[in-house]
Amino acid sequence: MSERISSEQIKKLIPHREPFLFIDELCNIIKLKTATGIKTFNKTEEFFKGHFPGQPIVPGVILIETMAQTAAALIAYSIQKETFDKIVYLMNIENSKFRKPVFPEMKIFSNVHANRSRGRVWQFSGRIIDSNSQLICEANWAAMIMDRNNE
Repeated sequence: MSERISSEQIKKLIPHREPFLFIDELCNIIKLKTATGIKTFNKTEEFFKGHFPGQPIVPGVILIETMAQTAAALIAYSIQKETFDKIVYLMNIENSKFRKPVFPEMKIFSNVHANRSRGRVWQFSGRIIDSNSQLICEANWAAMIMDRNNE
């Protein structure tokens, strides 16, 4: 059975907080390999006011951030001793593709894979799907684990 953690436990792993925490739950965790972040974007999210009035959708950059937060939580959960008092910084994003929009109150599933690591640098791939397993977006990215006080 795979492990599952709540948003309160996620807050112990990554520094993100509302209104910029985009994971409600983390599940399907296989340490250092894969996890699924679950998020339902509430209709009161601040960004919906301007993106777009009358036809609100979740911005693509927030979907990328959702995948990145899922990956950061996976690594922090997997190697908690090594990531204590550290932060995972996004380094690059490649091959991002957006297939369908995410509307208010839609539940999404951010499936991420840790493809490899070299020291503090990690390479990831991810796909976000909806409740019907339809592809919403996908991307590859790199992130680095850094001390919190690094400038």
